[in-house]
Amino acid sequence: MIKFFGECVQNLITSVKYICTGKMRIVHALEQAVSISWNSLPIILAVIAITSAVITIQISKQFLMTGAETYVGGTLLIVLLREIAPGFTALAVGARAGTAISAEIANMQVTSQVDAIKTLKVDPVGYYFAPRILAAGITIPMTVIIAEVIGLIAGMWVSNLAIDLHPARFWESVKWWLSTRDFYISIFKGFVFGILVALVCATQGYNTKGGAKEVGLSTTQAAIKSTIYMLVADFLINLIFYL
Repeated sequence: MIKFFGECVQNLITSVKYICTGKMRIVHALEQAVSISWNSLPIILAVIAITSAVITIQISKQFLMTGAETYVGGTLLIVLLREIAPGFTALAVGARAGTAISAEIANMQVTSQVDAIKTLKVDPVGYYFAPRILAAGITIPMTVIIAEVIGLIAGMWVSNLAIDLHPARFWESVKWWLSTRDFYISIFKGFVFGILVALVCATQGYNTKGGAKEVGLSTTQAAIKSTIYMLVADFLINLIFYL
């Protein structure tokens, strides 16, 4: 794991240099943005909406018993901003787009397409990694914002059905509990998680050697490692900003 982490750092530095020197084509980053975030949006919104609905059901009855039903919206907002939206978005992207990134690069590696790029005097790390990392780092925070809005709408609807909470009271609680600090940290988490998912999955695919069997194993490892790295990053971010 330590060796793999070092390889990820090296690949990230190479990719940043590749972007800063203007070697990366913007069209490649746009294509990856569509693949990583736009195509993952339906599953992300479905997961966030269902999760928000379940959380709302769990807390609505308890809050109603104590006369605190007004705070349902604010409580759901805090949960969404701090953990659910950025975390579940990253997990969904890792499961769908991250594994695809790993499988694509691993297939290029075992079929010698990476070697062909090297013969053209093109840095394969920069060429393959940079568009994916840039696209994920920019678009995942945008996806997190959309997920937060959808989660709140789902929570409002469920709270109205479960305890007959008026939408105006729900949104009033959201307004009073909304913190710009939590919002910015949520966006920052999306940025970090997006880069980690793209970087870890691309590195895992790039390290693949062998044949078709190894491509499948590498894809599985990419999903596992991206999840672990994302959770560790989540812990460290919470440790820095909320301790």
